[in-house]
Order: sequence, then C-alpha cells, then structure tokens
Amino acid sequence: MRHDYSKISRDFVRALRGRRSQIAFSRRLGYRTNVLYVWEAGRSFPTAAAAFRAAARVGVDVRLALTRFYRRAPAWLESVDPTSPEGVAALLDDLRGRTAISELAHAAGKSRFAVARWVRGEAEPRLHDFFLLIEAASLRLLDFLAAFVEPSRLPSIQKAWTELEATRRAAYDLPWTQAVLRALELTDYQRLSRHTPGWIAARLGITVEDEQECLKLLARTGQILYRGGHWRLREVLAVDTRRDAEAERRVKGWWTSVAVERLRSAEGGIFSYNVFAVSEADLQRIDDLYRAYFRQMRSIIAQSEPSERVVLASLQLVPLDTRTVGPISPPEVSKAGPVV
Repeated sequence: MRHDYSKISRDFVRALRGRRSQIAFSRRLGYRTNVLYVWEAGRSFPTAAAAFRAAARVGVDVRLALTRFYRRAPAWLESVDPTSPEGVAALLDDLRGRTAISELAHAAGKSRFAVARWVRGEAEPRLHDFFLLIEAASLRLLDFLAAFVEPSRLPSIQKAWTELEATRRAAYDLPWTQAVLRALELTDYQRLSRHTPGWIAARLGITVEDEQECLKLLARTGQILYRGGHWRLREVLAVDTRRDAEAERRVKGWWTSVAVERLRSAEGGIFSYNVFAVSEADLQRIDDLYRAYFRQMRSIIAQSEPSERVVLASLQLVPLDTRTVGPISPPEVSKAGPVV
C-alpha cells in the first residue's frame, strides 16, 4: 500500500493536539516557539521519540498502545522507555526481527546507512521516516496508528482504514477469500485470455460455488474489480486478524482445519510435530524464535516475485500443561493476507 507518510505525520500531530491551540500545545511540550505550526505545515517533522512524548503529554499510555499493537508486551518494553530514542530504536529493531538491514532499507526505499543508524539508535528518525519503517518492517502501519489515535481523526488514512476493516471482516466471515485473492495474483491466472469460472477452484482445491461466493464478497467489499476480462485486485492490503479476538480464534481454527484436511489427503506440504519438556526460560526463547521466523517470512513474502504458488503456513506452539492457558501465537499478517 502506498502512503503519504508526510501527510500521515502531519495528521498524527494534529490529532494529538486536539482542540488546543498550536501555541498552547507547543508550550505544553516545552518549546518556546510555535513548533506545532512547523510540524503541521510539514516544514519540519518531530522525531519519533518526540512524537511519543507528545502523545504521553496528552494522556496516551504509550506502553499500553504498543502492547495493543503487539497484542502482548514485548520483552524490550519492560526495561526501555518507549518515548526515548533508545525505545524507538528497540521498537524498530524488534519489528525487523532477523530481516537484514539491507532488505529493510530496500523495502523502505532508504539508504542502508540511514536505516542502520536508526535501528541501532545512532540517529533518530523523523516521524514520517519512522512511519515508513513501521510499514516496511511490519506491513501494519494502519494498526500501529490506530493503537494511538482513533483512525477517524486521521484524514490521510480514513479511506484505507475503511477498506482494511472491510478486508478484515471478509477474512473473518469467509476465510477462503484470502486464498482467492492470492490466486488472482498468480502469473498463471494473469496469462489466461480471460477469467475462466472454476479455474481458481481447481487451483486451490475448493468448490466452484466457494469460488463464486468469494469473488462476489471481494467485489462487494471493493477489494477486486472486473476489468479487461479478468478479476483484478484494487490494492494489496496486509491484514492482521487479531483486532477481534473471538473472530481471530475462529479463523485460526478454520485455517488449521484446512491444514489438517490436506494432511489427511496426503496432498503434499510439510507437516511435523514435536512434544517436549523444556524450561520456562527456554520456552520463551523458542517463542521468540517462533515470532522472529514469522517476521522474516513476512519480509520474504513482501518482496517475492513473481507470484507462482498460493501457500498456507500453519504453525502451532502450544503449552500442554495447565500453567499456561492457550496457544502462543505470532502476528497473522503477510503481504496481502493473514498468515495463520
């Protein structure tokens, strides 16, 4: 998704200011000049740390906002102030996981030198560059912004947010829509002289009725349009299914059942399991490794061309004893749909 990061930054600062005057808010932040005018006009931008401090000054619990974004507090948040330059660097470094600096820089369209300094805390990114890196590293900028500010107060993302919510709801209500979207990206589909009913169904192993139902829903929610004899994606969206906890559990269970069905039919794929006893500390290390794997996989997916296969990644890490309730699970998001 293409964003105007400068406009988003200006809207973000404006939303934090609320009904306060620019001068009053500038003084509240400790500035003698009307720095809010400069920021909102786009003549200059605050650092990410300064923006976090401004959010804290108006009552935003920055730690809680980041926890909402992650869904559970990351380890670094326990010992680092998120409104400090060190906190910003820790956040960026954590989000990139094992993605190489060069890969992140390429995805962001920034120099490797600049990105390395930001991630290592040797320099502070300005807010628009920070938002750019959040998107490049996580593909979840809209959810990040929503953790701090009500999206309706950010004009630059309102349309994109509405589309994202519609996409998320489709993923909950009819999960096969996500696989159908990926099928529409396939080079083999694009080479067809025109759309052939049943082609997607045969490729994905679903019924023609399922294919038709998915296409109707995707068209109704504005995610695809029919042009030049083919169904085409209006825009590739990254979808995090965790916003609705109950719906998330249902869709996770649904995709897990798809993986089980394919296992039983011996249609190929990698299926493995390991039941083991481990220390609490090593379970946390395994959990961290599990999440890092997902982040690195997202990075590969985001840059993968051409689109030749539709793939389901279904992984579980589940403590079986009663000391921990429920599965440990990473974010569900890919280049254009949930990875569950």
